[in-house]
Amino acid sequence: MGKNVLIISSSPRKGGNSDVLCDEFLKGAKENGNTVEKIFLKDKKINCCTGCGYCNTNDYTACSQKDDMAEILDKMQSADVIVFSTPIYFYSISGQMKTFIDRLCARYTHIENKDFYYILTAADSSNHAIQFALGEFKGLMACLNNPKEKGYLFAGGVWQKNEVLNTDYPALAYKLGKEC
Repeated sequence: MGKNVLIISSSPRKGGNSDVLCDEFLKGAKENGNTVEKIFLKDKKINCCTGCGYCNTNDYTACSQKDDMAEILDKMQSADVIVFSTPIYFYSISGQMKTFIDRLCARYTHIENKDFYYILTAADSSNHAIQFALGEFKGLMACLNNPKEKGYLFAGGVWQKNEVLNTDYPALAYKLGKEC
């Protein structure tokens, strides 16, 4: 039986390098019999966390803000596999991904027993480029209940839009999706 896979793309460019790799992961995961949905964060209204504490006083089941985050949190709770994708800027995750992660506070204690994959792209091709970004994700994983980090794809040396298409990275993203 297939899994429910949710891909969170934080690229500010639709069709950008990390977004293209999300699409390839999606193809591989679908071909493996999974149900797959991709959420493009740029198309969603997600406010910054205000630190109001509403979630804390409501057993981490709700947020005081009324935006698209509640719908995404519902989908995360239903997912078996969650893929986080981000371009790397100044050796860290995108602002869109950081805002999204901060808003997980509303229900992070209810996101449990999930498989996680990461797709990261950067102009810098050295492994140094991903260390801080992976640290951001590991910090999140330390707060979740029984997360399983299953793998990641780092596509370095790609900066301009569609540059990733001239590499082996799309095939690697597809393969990673087939394995989930």
